[in-house]
Amino acid sequence: MTTTTRTLCALGALLLVATTLATAQTDPTPPPPCSSEEYRQFDFWVGDWVVTGLDGSTLGTNLIEKSLNGCVLVENWLGSDGSIGRSFNMFFGNDGKWHQTWVDGNGGRLDLAGGWKKEKMVLSGSMPGRDGKPVMHEVSWTPQTDGTVRQHWRASKDRGKDWQDLFVGTYSRRSTASK
Repeated sequence: MTTTTRTLCALGALLLVATTLATAQTDPTPPPPCSSEEYRQFDFWVGDWVVTGLDGSTLGTNLIEKSLNGCVLVENWLGSDGSIGRSFNMFFGNDGKWHQTWVDGNGGRLDLAGGWKKEKMVLSGSMPGRDGKPVMHEVSWTPQTDGTVRQHWRASKDRGKDWQDLFVGTYSRRSTASK
């Protein structure tokens, strides 16, 4: 190999290394998954809660935790009446909506989708009722200025003409609720 060939090979290798380094420095590192602000919209619900009804009675406790690298909120409900349930909540970038799948210890299931509307998170969906006819469900979570969260779940059997409240509760953080 001649000196000229060696020099050209060395220059080519240096050019390849320099190009690789320049590309690595100018290519932005992709953000971590689930890090955009949409994934933080439901963070106000994360916590360890005591849930009370309109009359002040304790309805149950609810532990809401971030899971799977912050991509999912997992709800763990324990009702004062012994009922249990769990939901999985996530923002899905492909359709730009929040989704919740609720399951409970009585074999119930509810699938909801929606998003932030004005001052609250609102998710809705339709599921067959016990009679097989569709029932519309709408659940909203509203953060309050005192740090509590109000949840309102309602259902309609007539496509939203008349609504029936199924659950209205106020979430208070356990640490402050026990004081």
